[in-house]
Amino acid sequence: MNKFAPLNLTPEEIIAFTPEWQGERTADGRPRVPDGILERMRRVTISQAWGVLRGDEFHWQYEGGWVCTQPGKVLVGRAVTACYMPRRDDVRKQIFERAHAAGCIGDQVSWTIDTLVPGDVYVADVFGKVADGPIMGDNLSTSILAKSGNGVVHDAAIRDMDGVVELTEFVSFCRGYHPSYSSPTIALMGINCPVRIGGATVMPGDVVLGRDDGVIFIPPHLAEKVVTTSEIVQLRDVFGKMCLAEGRYTPGEIDGRWTQAIEEDFSSWLEAHPDALPVPLETIQQYLSSRTW
Repeated sequence: MNKFAPLNLTPEEIIAFTPEWQGERTADGRPRVPDGILERMRRVTISQAWGVLRGDEFHWQYEGGWVCTQPGKVLVGRAVTACYMPRRDDVRKQIFERAHAAGCIGDQVSWTIDTLVPGDVYVADVFGKVADGPIMGDNLSTSILAKSGNGVVHDAAIRDMDGVVELTEFVSFCRGYHPSYSSPTIALMGINCPVRIGGATVMPGDVVLGRDDGVIFIPPHLAEKVVTTSEIVQLRDVFGKMCLAEGRYTPGEIDGRWTQAIEEDFSSWLEAHPDALPVPLETIQQYLSSRTW
């Protein structure tokens, strides 16, 4: 599959472009963030993830303005990217010839789907097209869900709205719905290559987190930091609200920078409730072991 389009990264190139990731990789070279981290990511808010990424100088990983096919649900997975461009017949002809010679079957809109494995999220750069923008409807959505167990981030419209929304586990983000069909107007230029989704740069293997307030693309080497930071924030929120309800501290004390006395009270509370809190025990142990006082 890597030979058919000019913008594809080979597995070796993906590894070279993601040197900060030191863990397991998929056969195509993408970083494979562990399933456990992905499951914990489902409880992370967009704001929490955004704050961590900004702190590490990743400023352009968020994109808003989506329509979600299943409002209120969360999309999490590893990015498989696809780059489409406006049709140019001389280039498009070469791409189709290379693709079919490499064993790709049928039309270009199915080639990326054929590569998906469980846990993937199909991230398609179709440059925001609405009219003549859909590269998928309910049939291809069904196939994507069957292969990946996930939905898509589709920077364009999708079609067959009635059938798509019936797929209750197909949590996807698109630019809207339109009855047209895009394949005659575009060309698939690459699979697992860097893509631009609105104002965000996305690499193969990035962790996709989609919620009602937008989609953020998390570099794999920061995924564990994002979930751990979020879990500590959640714990502090639970403790802070409990203290406010009990009148133990004032709103000014809880909303401001915590004093050492509050921090010590928080740590004591964690030690007393290691198995009754909404985060993994290892997060609590890690936090307690990292105290500097």
